Amino acid sequence: MTCELCNLTVPPIYRDDKLSVIMVDDAAYPGFCRVIWNEHVKEMSDLSPADRMLLNDVVWHVELALREVMKPGKVNVASLGNVVPHLHWHVIPRFADDAHFPNPVWTAAVRTTEEPILAARRALLPKLAADIVRRLSKQ
Repeated sequence: MTCELCNLTVPPIYRDDKLSVIMVDDAAYPGFCRVIWNEHVKEMSDLSPADRMLLNDVVWHVELALREVMKPGKVNVASLGNVVPHLHWHVIPRFADDAHFPNPVWTAAVRTTEEPILAARRALLPKLAADIVRRLSKQ
């Protein structure tokens, strides 16, 4: 079985020897990021204590960048791995007008966000990518 996170097809906005950060190509959720552990492991408990702290710190920095640049009403952070059992975290900016709010993004949509609003959020993506890289390059 091929692991889609071991063989990323999306270029990361940040990558080092331990992990990668990508922006998910989801038209309804501009700014949706994934923090992916490069080595194929399934659980946080598979990592050393230092690596767990590093991963947590990177998720935290991505959340801070999302809050600063995208200004969401809420940020969802989730690690499921049921479909792709490769350690990764979803970091998702949430807005009261998004397609699923207040429900998780993986449920049925309850509305459609207006295209001008989504376009304005998409326009922030280069700034978001730059802010994530700036934050993670300081570590």
